Amino acid sequence: MSKNKMADEQIPARRNHTLRMRAGIIQGIREFFIERDYLEVETPLRIPAPAPESHIDAVPSDGWFLHTSPELCMKRLLAAGYSKIFQISKCFRDRERGSLHLPEFTLLEWYRAGIDYREMMNECEELMLFIAHSLDRGDTIRYQGTTIDVKKPWIRLSVKDAFDQYAPLSLEKTLENDCFDEIMVDHIEPRLPQGKPVFLYDYPISLASLARPKKSDPSVAERFEIYMGGLELANAFSELTDGEEQRARFSKELDYRRQQGKAMYPSPEHFLDALHNMPDSAGIALGVDRLVMIFSDNDTIDNVVTFTPEEL
Repeated sequence: MSKNKMADEQIPARRNHTLRMRAGIIQGIREFFIERDYLEVETPLRIPAPAPESHIDAVPSDGWFLHTSPELCMKRLLAAGYSKIFQISKCFRDRERGSLHLPEFTLLEWYRAGIDYREMMNECEELMLFIAHSLDRGDTIRYQGTTIDVKKPWIRLSVKDAFDQYAPLSLEKTLENDCFDEIMVDHIEPRLPQGKPVFLYDYPISLASLARPKKSDPSVAERFEIYMGGLELANAFSELTDGEEQRARFSKELDYRRQQGKAMYPSPEHFLDALHNMPDSAGIALGVDRLVMIFSDNDTIDNVVTFTPEEL
């Protein structure tokens, strides 16, 4: 066997402990949801029309697209009467590669009828505690030199308050300058509390194309993200069920993509048609690879998957 081939075979061998932990985490996820009467579902990886989001690019696949998330199909299941569903799915996004990103990655998504984003926060806390206990971690996780206490309640911080505390620009000026992501990455995420998970909630409505507006303040959406140890882990919201409003938001996203010279997508008509049957509900997408990074104390996503693209 050549030296190069031997080195190639040693790559997954070095990840033995982490891959075993990954398997335990995925088994724990399934156990958590099955105990709570969720139905595990599988939806197609290839779809004719992804959600047209400004900064997420789908991978073409023989005239269709590899899904960037199972979201649209899972919401159609909600509309068809499946009130509690979850899925652990491979997802694909074009030109995403870095220490925290892979073009092929794993998402956990779950949806539940009859709750909103605040009740979804409670379920997230319960899931994380369940996984920690299933791995015999107790109530704490050690990640990159920081001890994270996952006991309830977690920290809840509005986006506006985060900008007031940590950003060099106001939230309004940031939106005017179209630099929200840059301010988040450079100024807010590094300053978020490290010792407890953080729910960053109530995003500007312009940054939540599939989320329901907040009744008490329609300028924001009922959306939150989870940060653990400074790492963005999940995105969730109360679901928008107004088909006409959703169509208008998709049109704005497509206009932005057109202006930026990005690929254009067909309209997901089956999804839009299903919205009039969709109940009030909440849903979330949680990055399984990043979750494994946290529990295994790895600073790069490369170390928590069997093979990276470069190793194939």
